[in-house]
Amino acid sequence: MRLDAPSIADFYATPRGAATARLIRARLRDFWPEARGHEVLGLGYPAPYLRLWRDQAARCIAAVPAQIGAAPWPIARPGLSALVEDDALPFADVSIDRLLLIHGLEHAETARRLLREAWRVLRPEGRMIVVVPNRASSWAYLDRTPFGHGQPYSPSQLGRMLADSLFRVERRDAALFLPPLGGRAILRAAPLIERAGRRIAAQAGGVVITEATKDVAGLIPLRAGRRRLVLAER
Repeated sequence: MRLDAPSIADFYATPRGAATARLIRARLRDFWPEARGHEVLGLGYPAPYLRLWRDQAARCIAAVPAQIGAAPWPIARPGLSALVEDDALPFADVSIDRLLLIHGLEHAETARRLLREAWRVLRPEGRMIVVVPNRASSWAYLDRTPFGHGQPYSPSQLGRMLADSLFRVERRDAALFLPPLGGRAILRAAPLIERAGRRIAAQAGGVVITEATKDVAGLIPLRAGRRRLVLAER
């Protein structure tokens, strides 16, 4: 598949895509059971997942990088999506409480710049979940799904990149233990496969899920006069 917004939407419209979204949403719900009153930003292609918090959050926005293309969301409701440059997000400093990064980091032209922008927009007490393809899984090498494109990561590689970008890893998890190929029998057994995989081979999931917070302890302040001003879109 070609990785753009229509092809990703087509994948999630299939039975396998719907099962994929359910399995990952179950893990995300465990991280953030609710987001009442929070400013929530989804970055990458987050539409299948933001429904977890859309009706609770003070504001919930899907920011889709220009290289993926416009992705209207939600369907048949007032639009809450924006096309962005992932190294220059159109959101004010320290304005976001929760940031979900999925189908984003592995496709960024410069992953570290994207993470610096995520750091900039998050509030000091904010939290970010990063979901990336696991380089040890067959999901990362089969291009029939969105997770078979871009740069996959191991949990340790992702952790080091987050630390280098002034984030502190708080929690790790995994999802997608079912194979990326298979018929209806595999999909019907997906919940059982998922439970067994998390117990037996936690490092073998198709995606790595990491929650991180801003690490401000080692931050060196910039000199006065060099502060960056960012205007938020209204």
